[in-house]
Amino acid sequence: MMINNAEQYNDELIKIRRHFHMHPELSFQEEKTPLYIADYLTALGIEVETGVGGRGVVGRMIKDPALPTIAIRADFDALPIQDEKEVPYKSTVPGVMHACGHDAHTAVLLITAKILSQHRDEIPGNIVFIHQHAEEVDPGGAIQMIADDCLRGVDAIIGQHVSSSLPVGQIGYKVGTVTGIPDDFWITLQGRGGHAAHPDTTIDPIAAAIRLCNDLQYIVSRKTKPTAPAVLSITMFNAGEQNNVIPDSAKIGGTIRTFDAETQNLMYSELKRCLEGLVTTTGITYELKYLKGYPPVVNTEKEMMTIVNAARKIDSVTELVELEPSLGGEDFSYYLQRVPGAFFYTGTRNENFKADFPHHHPKFDIDEQGMMNAVKVFLQSVEDYFKKEASE
Repeated sequence: MMINNAEQYNDELIKIRRHFHMHPELSFQEEKTPLYIADYLTALGIEVETGVGGRGVVGRMIKDPALPTIAIRADFDALPIQDEKEVPYKSTVPGVMHACGHDAHTAVLLITAKILSQHRDEIPGNIVFIHQHAEEVDPGGAIQMIADDCLRGVDAIIGQHVSSSLPVGQIGYKVGTVTGIPDDFWITLQGRGGHAAHPDTTIDPIAAAIRLCNDLQYIVSRKTKPTAPAVLSITMFNAGEQNNVIPDSAKIGGTIRTFDAETQNLMYSELKRCLEGLVTTTGITYELKYLKGYPPVVNTEKEMMTIVNAARKIDSVTELVELEPSLGGEDFSYYLQRVPGAFFYTGTRNENFKADFPHHHPKFDIDEQGMMNAVKVFLQSVEDYFKKEASE
């Protein structure tokens, strides 16, 4: 079994993850990260394609095109967040950090590729290693890499995400719908500014924006079906610079999260209705920018259960947790629209190491010992996948 010698690479796994953590690169601006990945895979004797879909890297270990082919995907972009941890591997790039775990995803896939490459003669199939750029920003790197043929010849795909919600030792899984549809919006309310002592001579965009924020929550509580979850969060509110001046404009922004197209379309239409109501009652005008997000991740049962059964064979996996669907977004969904596959979650939470902050937090970190579980699950899943394909 390939997992038997995985532990000997744990130090290298951590070293690679820390390298990426110290040198993060933002979505669609990744330059050194893909070079590192390409050089690493090339040294393993794996055929490498660079610039896939823009900045993606694909490694192909093709034994025979007629044999089954499985792909494994990891993302490698960082976020525009200042790293506030006091650790030796703290980000060296001001205002940029791996606050979601993509550094770990990349390290896990590289070590997985290293071990699989050492067993290529024993593997009765083909493996494609998809290193994806720009998962954090729409339109995302997945759809661009797919358009550039990264799934050529692929029969199934698997991927994983580290999780600060699950303690080390746990693996989270879900058959069917796993994530939601993350839409984003930006609204500029244009009024007419003036002296704060004479609000009657103005069209107050701040008052209108406050009303809009309240009205939008009414959509969630009274317009959507109770059985169709929806979240609307205002995350930006910017207006004014002086306490005795009513400004000309106010800007708000946020996100809408849903699980299905019907609820998604309802939320958008009701948002527009609220804005038109403001025009009538306050006299403001508005500009709306609305960006529809990734489709939901929907895991296929066969591939998900292959991962679950593989995880059961790994001693360091202490518990398998069936998850509830999350309204977070993930562009792994685009791969699953083309080929069957599954996406699982690897526990990396450990309060003793301060690895318990949520994703996208300035102090986000992981217990690095959890990464080896992801490596082992990938290795065992690949082995089991090819065995199952050979028996069918």
